Amino acid sequence: MTSTGREILHKMKVKAGLSSSASGDTGKGRSKMSKHITHGYHTVEGKSNHAMEDYVVSDFKQVHDKELGLFAIFDGHLGHEVASYLQTHLFDNILKEHDFWTDTESAIRRAYHATDAEILEKAIALGKGGSTAVTAILINGQKLVVANVGDSRAVVCKNGVAEQLSVDHEPSREKGMIESRGGFVSNIPGDVPRVDGQLAVARAFGNKSLKIHLSSEPDMSEQMIHNDIEFLILASDGIWKVMSNQEAVDCIKHIKDSHSAAKNLVEQALSRKSKDDISCIVVRFR
Repeated sequence: MTSTGREILHKMKVKAGLSSSASGDTGKGRSKMSKHITHGYHTVEGKSNHAMEDYVVSDFKQVHDKELGLFAIFDGHLGHEVASYLQTHLFDNILKEHDFWTDTESAIRRAYHATDAEILEKAIALGKGGSTAVTAILINGQKLVVANVGDSRAVVCKNGVAEQLSVDHEPSREKGMIESRGGFVSNIPGDVPRVDGQLAVARAFGNKSLKIHLSSEPDMSEQMIHNDIEFLILASDGIWKVMSNQEAVDCIKHIKDSHSAAKNLVEQALSRKSKDDISCIVVRFR
């Protein structure tokens, strides 16, 4: 893509209320319906020999008489194109599902699969890479619906205790599924398990050459937002490689500003020598 094309794409994303993190980004906002609910995000490019591959969405959107908090982290691999596509299309596809309001989980599952199919159809333009995804939709400040494929993670703090809402889709954990599709999981000393010796996650969007052995089926969870739920952390594996869920919660539980909390988590990961791209969103409920 030319520099002019990238500039036009960036302007389109800004107008749509999306937050591109192709070169690192930071920001914050709050709910209009529930003023005490705030969000902040922070990203930083890693020390790997490639451009930033993380993208985030962190925003509130009015839909008819309802308010949706839309939060997501897309962690690309073998290029940023698939993660960028997810940033601009996945939530749109979810909200287009006719039964989103009546059967939210089924709508999200269908949208995940439909978006993956779109990405595979556009493989020539989007390239051979792929992306993980963790999404969280907050409905009227009352119900949180989380979905994920890959190893980005959603964690809530409940009365000071970390509770993971997503599932890390590690190849060793899903070896049976991969082998049933004709693939294999490598276990080379000094390296992490990989699908067909290549990909370090068992579920992802894209990756056309590996798709026959991969899944884009999301794991789902729902969390009602009661008084015991203090905040939500969404983060790419650049944080979780160097920090446990409880360590992350303890690191920011006394920081009232969501943006400062997200930035602090990223800085803590860097201080622990995380070399990957790092993206973090914090949503405070009280």
